[in-house]
Amino acid sequence: MSLKEDINFSLWCDFIERDFLEKQFQDLIKDEVIQGATSNPAIFASSISNSVAYKQQLEILQANNAKTIYEELAMTDIKRAAEVLDAMHKDDYDDGFISLEVDPTLCDDANGTIEEGVRLFKTIGHDNVMIKVPATKAGYIAMEELTSQGINVNATLIFSPQQAINCSKALNAGMEKSVAECKAVVSIFVSRFDRLCDNEFRAKGIETSRLGIINAVKCYHEINKFKNKNIRALFASTGVKGDELESTYYVDNLLYPNSVNTAPLATIEDYISSGSKEASKIISENDCDEFFKMLSKHGIDINEIYNTLLTEGLDAFKVSFEELLSKIKA
Repeated sequence: MSLKEDINFSLWCDFIERDFLEKQFQDLIKDEVIQGATSNPAIFASSISNSVAYKQQLEILQANNAKTIYEELAMTDIKRAAEVLDAMHKDDYDDGFISLEVDPTLCDDANGTIEEGVRLFKTIGHDNVMIKVPATKAGYIAMEELTSQGINVNATLIFSPQQAINCSKALNAGMEKSVAECKAVVSIFVSRFDRLCDNEFRAKGIETSRLGIINAVKCYHEINKFKNKNIRALFASTGVKGDELESTYYVDNLLYPNSVNTAPLATIEDYISSGSKEASKIISENDCDEFFKMLSKHGIDINEIYNTLLTEGLDAFKVSFEELLSKIKA
């Protein structure tokens, strides 16, 4: 099922859980289905709440504050994932990565993000770890500094092409100063556009379930203009909600060269069962621009959509992190 060799496309799993890491995760790697993984506080909240695998460590750590407990639990899983992925990473430095996100409440604190990113990366102690940093003004500063120190970065919460450009500029600048080679991905969120806009588009006679892909491809083209082999577009938020679309819709339509798609475990399982795949036909940047012009003619303000999704995304990440800490305290 791997398209890695055919078109240099990588599929990463957007899920992490302690028992999963010891069996199914390793099977997916062995079968060459996935080439890496990502995580976020919402995923850890679900895993910690629903799995008994964390009980013993929780009991040992109970005297600590909630954030310390979370970090210890998360870093244990991240270290294990990094170990499992290590052989793949040594064989191909583009892949075999696992991502860990900085505290989302630091999204407007560049120094705090840098300090936490450096601390997490050094504490975990594996060179196939990526530190996830949100694409805010403070985040761009942190991305440049972290990559300048040779730390791999997963720039996250990208909705607009301008964010993709800003991230690429920051990452490229950091890599030019870097003490060691490092890798980065620019994580473009996809399906949230369609969940937000489809009802309005349907009412106006605009094709639905299309904006997310068009916007992601526009960002993809902007990232590739930097011609930095160490920076790749990553398509995120690719799970389908409801049954109007095939569950693998946002994967099948974004099988692009020199890109990554991180998908939920259920989507990956459906991707496996759906059979052989071929590279997607690449949508040109001109076609993307024409689509945006059409939206403008229908009175759709794409910048308002970008602002709404970024605000919602930042708030959701903060809320999920705070809920996770509350559950740990409980």
